[in-house]
Amino acid sequence: MTPQDGLPSPQRGKAVLVIVLGIAMSVMDGSIVNLALPGIARELDATAAQAIWVVNAYQIASLVMLLPLAALGDRLGYRRVYLVGMLLFVVSSVVAMLANSLPMLTAARALQGLGAAGILSVNTALVRLVYPSSRLGRGIAINSMVVATSTMAGPAVAAAILSVASWPWLFALNVPLGLLTLWMGRRALPTNPPRTTAAPQFSLVDVLLNVLMFTLVFVGADYLGVRAGAAHSAPALGWTLLAAGVAVGIVYLRRQWHLAAPLFPLDLLRLPVFALSMASSVGAFCGQMLAFLSLPFLLLEVQGRSHMDAGLIMTAWPLATVLVAPIAGRLIGRYPAGWLGGIGMVVFASGLLATGLRPEHATSLDMAWRLALCGAGFALFQSPNNHTIVTTAPLHRSGAASGMLGTARLTGQTLGAVVLAAIYAIWNQHDGRGETIALCLAASCALLAGVTSSLRVRASR
Repeated sequence: MTPQDGLPSPQRGKAVLVIVLGIAMSVMDGSIVNLALPGIARELDATAAQAIWVVNAYQIASLVMLLPLAALGDRLGYRRVYLVGMLLFVVSSVVAMLANSLPMLTAARALQGLGAAGILSVNTALVRLVYPSSRLGRGIAINSMVVATSTMAGPAVAAAILSVASWPWLFALNVPLGLLTLWMGRRALPTNPPRTTAAPQFSLVDVLLNVLMFTLVFVGADYLGVRAGAAHSAPALGWTLLAAGVAVGIVYLRRQWHLAAPLFPLDLLRLPVFALSMASSVGAFCGQMLAFLSLPFLLLEVQGRSHMDAGLIMTAWPLATVLVAPIAGRLIGRYPAGWLGGIGMVVFASGLLATGLRPEHATSLDMAWRLALCGAGFALFQSPNNHTIVTTAPLHRSGAASGMLGTARLTGQTLGAVVLAAIYAIWNQHDGRGETIALCLAASCALLAGVTSSLRVRASR
């Protein structure tokens, strides 16, 4: 059986487990530290503004290296990039666990983000090699389900660990799971099929420009959103950094424009279906992050619920995702992905709007069914959307498509976090108004994602 036809059943199951474990760890670690930040700042004698870089270092390192490592996967092999990324993730987790200063912890988190980028940049490309084409939709659905549930589960896992142990144990969990993944991955993950085209060009200058562009845009957005009210110069500095990021991006994209296999996959973005799918993904994840970050404030501060009650209510979202994602996987190929994604985003927007316009004295059941609607709609959207992104790209550009999946997710989530920070800079009383506005904006993002998803039906004709 050739790699294009997938792996035989016993090896396929092991490979899927390796990919799922890697995704779960790397996605969850993006948010698992959030609840521990006050304790980390107190123990390492740092301010809250300094401690936030424990999160930012991970996010920036992941974002800026997704596309370079995806290109490296196209060139050197997805299996090799994945395993090296996992090794770095495990080693950096040990360093983070033993960190006794904020600079050491921040550096370890940056290395951990680099390892996560190695995992996330090629995971979907590996799925394309693991599954036969007839079952690829189900494989993508599993991936999508794990990403969605891991994103939502991070704070819950952190709360469980912090209730019985200190913050270093948040990183200790990665060590045994990472070593198991490495051991299984060496035996189960497939190698790239033989190339029928020239290997993609890999320029260190382009890698540097990619890193610089995303870093400047991320930090500029952080200053505009998160720190807008903290310092008088923050807005000016934020706009300056954003402008610098745009200028670097223009130079970078001009260098990439005429390449056959560019680092920033302009060749794929010229395909209307691919471009519309990417736009849909950014909008969907922006809406998801707006809801994800505002819900704890709504449940705890506005409604006065306990952490246990809030956690149980929020479980309705990932539970609905787990139930609907396999169904969405089976629908792929039977119905146009554009329509499936559009319907999913309408359901998602309905759940967000219903949550934003909740009754004043909403019961736990009132909140749970609304969040379940959000999870179901997102699951119905994500699997067909990701399947379209992956299969639209030629096989030899699977790494680039996989990297763009992660880039769209992190870009949308970053945008959602910045928008929420701006909302809370204006409405910071946590009386429900800011949360309502955030959820209604999230619903608007979901509807825009639904429109761009539906446009794919016409673009694919």
